[in-house]
Formats: sequence, C-alpha cells, structure tokens
Amino acid sequence: MNSPSERVLSHFPDESGAETRKLGILLSDVEPETVVWLWPGRIPLGKLTILDGDPGLGKSTVGIDIAARMTRGWEMPDGPPIIRAPAGVVILSAEDGLADTIRPRIDAAGGDPTRILALTVVPAGDGEPRPIEIPGDLQFLKEAIESVDAKLVIIDPLMAFLQADTDTHKDQSARAVLFKLAALAEEADVAVLLIRHLNKTVGGNPLYRGGGSIAFVAAARSALLVAKDPDNPDDRVLAPLKNNLAKDLGSLSFRLETAENGASRVSWIGASDLDAASLLSDTRDREGVSERDFAKEVVADFMSDGPKQFEDICASTKREGLRKSMTRKALHDLGCRARNDGFQGKWFWELPDSPDFGDPDDH
Repeated sequence: MNSPSERVLSHFPDESGAETRKLGILLSDVEPETVVWLWPGRIPLGKLTILDGDPGLGKSTVGIDIAARMTRGWEMPDGPPIIRAPAGVVILSAEDGLADTIRPRIDAAGGDPTRILALTVVPAGDGEPRPIEIPGDLQFLKEAIESVDAKLVIIDPLMAFLQADTDTHKDQSARAVLFKLAALAEEADVAVLLIRHLNKTVGGNPLYRGGGSIAFVAAARSALLVAKDPDNPDDRVLAPLKNNLAKDLGSLSFRLETAENGASRVSWIGASDLDAASLLSDTRDREGVSERDFAKEVVADFMSDGPKQFEDICASTKREGLRKSMTRKALHDLGCRARNDGFQGKWFWELPDSPDFGDPDDH
C-alpha cells in the first residue's frame, strides 16, 4: 500500500525513453481497496480519527478501554472487532502519569501492558531526552509502532505534541501536519486516535467545537464526541460527529466506575438516542431553564394553534437542538393526548385544552 505522499508524484518515460516527472496518477493504476476497521464503523485502520470532549468526562479512559481491548483481541462495546488477534498499542500522553494513571487504568480495563508502549520522550541531538514533537519526530513514532506491532496509536491530547511552529488555528498549517500523520497511519497500517479538548464556544455546528482549525476534523475520516448525558448526570455518551467511510451507527452510553485498584474504567451501558448536536446544544442551560422545561415551551408554542403530527413536532423541536426522546417527555409533561383522525391512520397530538379525542397513546 502506497502512502499519500508516494501517490502524489508518478514517473513516466517521455518519447526519448528518459524518465520525466508528471503530476498525478491514473485511476486505472489504482487497485480498489476495502476499508478495514479497528472498531467497525467508528475507528478505521490506516486513518485518522478524532475524539473530542471537555476535560474530565472520560475521553482518555475511553481511549484506554479501546487500547486494552486491542491488546487482548476482545470485542468492541457494540460488537466484534475486525482484528481479532491481540495487537500492540502506542500511547503519547502529555497529561496523565504512567505509573499513577495510565498503567492502573490499563490494569483496570484488563489490558496486556506488555503490548503497550508509552512514547513520551525521544533522544535529542546531544543524547538527552526531549518531548516528542509532531510531525518532526514521526520516524520515532514509526519505530515505536514497529516495536510492538501496533494497530492503534493514541495521541492525548493532540495539541500538546504539535511542533511549536504549528499554528493550530490556520488551515494550511494544520493540514501540513495532518498530511504527514495520515501518511504514517496508512503506511504503518495503524489507526491513529487524536484526542482534543473542546473550545469555549456554545451551540452551533458540533464539528466546529473541537480545539483549533476545522482542518483537523476535516482531515480525519471519523470523528467522535464524549459528552455528559443531560438527563443522567452520572452517564456519558460517545457520539459520532462525522464519518466519511461508513453510515452513522448511533451513540453509545457509558459510565465511569472505580476498579478494585482505585483506577477509573469504562462500563458500557448500551445504545443512546443522543446525538452530537443535542449533546452540545446551548438550550440545556438557556437562562437557567432546564432542557426539559425548554422542550415543554417549544412544544407548547408549536402546538398552540392546533393538533400536530408527531413527525412535525419532532422536526420543530430538532431545529431547537432537542432530540426525539425529550420531545416525547415534553408531550407527556404537558398532558398532551394522541388521537387517530381515522383517515389513513394518521396520529395527531393535542394540548389538554383541546377537545378530548381519546386516551393518551405513545405514537
């Protein structure tokens, strides 16, 4: 498999037989390939994946959970992995200690520490160790990958390892770094998980909430988000932000628990109907109003001029950043009732002050 940098230039002979350089490559010379997944539908092999979220919500712990599964060949939280054989992992961590945090979390998750290499420093010109930098030290990263036969690289957080001259807010600068990192991922056939903190903006498109330029998430083939479940404060949600290679598989709920060794670990709960937009919506704390109360206001206003079909109500609340489950709760909180108009089986919801057309029904 050729790396992206190798595919940019191709060499063809001219009429005299001398080799000349020409740009591009004919698609007829490209062998079609099938996407291979480290975590099917969520983390592709040989590509960049971004994991965004606020500090303290479990992004790093989720990364450790995935790493532990890789070292054992275990199933992923929502199904079996494509790669079933145990594989190595390389971790670049700038915020968590190896002895007091990372190793205990690996143990708590049941991972094999003999297959995990922590790459924090590299030798400087004078032989003294220095922090690893990206992209300047990618050769050291490549060597680390080969040393443990890694299929996963975790860079946590990404911004801490970028060279000082990288302007993370300029697309051109960010893309130059990501191009080289993506080339390494493809050449080494590893999944690279880039962990980022969210910026301070509120609401808007979730793709713009990660730190730095939009080029980061644009270059990634998959992007994920970790956020709090607004209805269950102890729960977290892993939600898809984008995926260029597969359909949206939906979100997963999890909870952080304390293992016997005192370390944090992930306990997966199951599917969640929360998506990235609703998780990052600014309606949750608008002027001190809870999301549930805000949902009631939106639904009541939309239905004030008469009964509405459930699909139309959901379309209205979705524009306000509310998900379907919260819309259902609002309908019941308001005491709304559902009725069938008897024509083509259509169901309508109405407010309590409308004529009573039947018993409540969850349609």
